[in-house]
Amino acid sequence: MPNIRKKQHLGLIGMLLIAVSFAGLHLTAVTGRASPDTKNYLSYALSLSGESREEAGRRAIAYSCASGQHASLEPVPWTNRKTVGESEEQCVRRLDDSVAYWLRQGNTSGMTAPFANQRFMAIFEARPGYPLFLVPFVAVFGITWGLWLAGLVIALAGSVCVLLTLRAAGASRRAGLAGQALYLALPTGTVAMNPLSDGLSLALGTAVVLGCVLLLRERPGTDGGSGALPGPWPVAAAGPRTGAALVAGGLVLMFFVRYSQALLLAAALAGVFVAWSGWLRRKRRQPAPVLRAAGLCGALAAGIYAGAHLLGWPMGQDSAQDLLTHHYQRPDLPNPWPEFFVQEGVFWSAWLRRQADSPVLPVLLALSAWAMLRRRSVVLPIALAAGAAGLLNQAGHPNLGQLYGFRLIVFLWLLPVLAIPLLLDRSSREPSPVPAQPEEVGGGQRDGTVAVAHQVREGA
Repeated sequence: MPNIRKKQHLGLIGMLLIAVSFAGLHLTAVTGRASPDTKNYLSYALSLSGESREEAGRRAIAYSCASGQHASLEPVPWTNRKTVGESEEQCVRRLDDSVAYWLRQGNTSGMTAPFANQRFMAIFEARPGYPLFLVPFVAVFGITWGLWLAGLVIALAGSVCVLLTLRAAGASRRAGLAGQALYLALPTGTVAMNPLSDGLSLALGTAVVLGCVLLLRERPGTDGGSGALPGPWPVAAAGPRTGAALVAGGLVLMFFVRYSQALLLAAALAGVFVAWSGWLRRKRRQPAPVLRAAGLCGALAAGIYAGAHLLGWPMGQDSAQDLLTHHYQRPDLPNPWPEFFVQEGVFWSAWLRRQADSPVLPVLLALSAWAMLRRRSVVLPIALAAGAAGLLNQAGHPNLGQLYGFRLIVFLWLLPVLAIPLLLDRSSREPSPVPAQPEEVGGGQRDGTVAVAHQVREGA
């Protein structure tokens, strides 16, 4: 028992060291991260805190322009790439003039300041979750430190969910810590620190992934050698009910943060689970737990779509028109889809050339594929679904302005974050990631496998 507690303490110390190191590194860039959309979320948050729409807009403009003076001129994803030679005063004057213009054009209602036409600002009005999350941070610590601390909390929360996901899936402590470190070092950590809704959406997505792993466990595993629960205590005793609550709660919260990403994640998970259950049926194995997970995710996807439709939030057609009309500043196209698909081809051609020039992601995806071939873990198909949700989200926004960024496709990076750490553990002896609970588990598994439902061995 003392040895178990010592190992748990070592795991906790490792987790804290990674978190403190990440926070220390990002103290070098407390400001300079604002993007053009940051002022929209910030003005919304300030309005929620009780300030007038005009004052909220003024303060959001002041922060955005001050941040721009510290931003890089290079195409770095978290900067606003300020206009070359524009001073802070010129930036404030430009945005003030824009607000005055759109007020005269009739944008006189809503929680966000009138930085653009009302139809475009409706996109941000439909994402109240992130501004609401910002309110206590901005109220207590001010705008600059409040946004930075909010990003830090979001990034660390997502990294801890990754660690817990790997441990719940049966991975070793070192694999869990490697997953946490990868999450913070890769663009997932960068996007999480951005003062935008993408980071909070990503953190909630990692909670959903954790919930899926727990949902496929019939009961908590035990260490056959000592009878003690393996892994960190928050997930050691958790089971399907906790998993279902995390999946449902995470996707519901994502609905208010960034409902389009919540819809894509739920749909991708449902699709992967359906395909997985078909594979299990062909192998004459019990697909019931996976089918239940597919049903839950499918029902949530339908609920998210229906909720957004009933609330009148912008949908896919609006997104296509936004892209093709430069934020609705030109007349709508009668049929935007042919031109939209032309933009898809242009974007993905440029994106592939970009990956060839800087092949970090292709290399990581290749390592992820290797992990999927050599390891058997319930987390791998779930990570594959999360990655597919990232690709679908980027496909819905084929904007060349996002070519150098990661935020729209950031869920794709969850695949290497969750798959590559499994290579640190020894190979599984199981032939496939089957949702089956062995009758006996001895010595505590540390090979990346997880038992998720009780099933008598064939021939027993």
